Amino acid sequence: MNVIIIEDEVRAANHLARLLGKIAPEMNIVARLESIRDAVPYLRAGAGTGLIFSDVQLADGLSFEIFRQVPVKCPIIFTTAYDHYAIEAFKTNGIDYLLKPIEEERLRQAIDKVKQFSPALSAEEILALSNASASKSYKSRFMVKVGDKIKSIPTEEILAFYSLEKATYLLTSSNRNYCIDYALDQLDGLLDPKTFFKINRKHIVSIQACTNILAWSNSRLRLKIDGITDQEVIVARERVQDFKEWLDR
Repeated sequence: MNVIIIEDEVRAANHLARLLGKIAPEMNIVARLESIRDAVPYLRAGAGTGLIFSDVQLADGLSFEIFRQVPVKCPIIFTTAYDHYAIEAFKTNGIDYLLKPIEEERLRQAIDKVKQFSPALSAEEILALSNASASKSYKSRFMVKVGDKIKSIPTEEILAFYSLEKATYLLTSSNRNYCIDYALDQLDGLLDPKTFFKINRKHIVSIQACTNILAWSNSRLRLKIDGITDQEVIVARERVQDFKEWLDR
């Protein structure tokens, strides 16, 4: 069976390839793709594929965009560090959903399922097999240092997180900015996706901050957020549709 791996983290792709070589040596990895930009033309070219492993979050957006542009008939196994994209995965030919780091036994179960693949597999069945917890808890507060003191900031008071000069900051509803000990990428799995949305590589915004939204160039959107004046807060073009759907929940 020919296999495609869509993954922008080299270490994760190598880990998956090693596990496949151990569990299913008959599978032949014919391509490793790192982005939506790479994957769309490759799949449009019609190369024979029996199975796709796809990370959800790629450098240029969510991999679901690939399968919106190029319908595929083969099964897809999604991989990600976060479980809150599970429902979206079921709208494609997603047959399973593996949380990183991928465990050997879970991968074995997913491959067994591929051999019995049915496009009619229900979302409930995939959820049960993915071991994704529907009751996952998210961070409720962040500790910040103010001088020689430590302060606790509840997430309800946070309007946005942003990167600036290799540091990460949070902005509160009282217009205070605090440096935190997290990279922006680390926050994705820690924040409740109902409340926070990553609009680009440098900004994660709260639903509370989305009160002043402007149309911007190249089909993008711009957010005006008091307290962030040293950089433009732009919704990346590939995130605009997901952002609109998030706002409309």
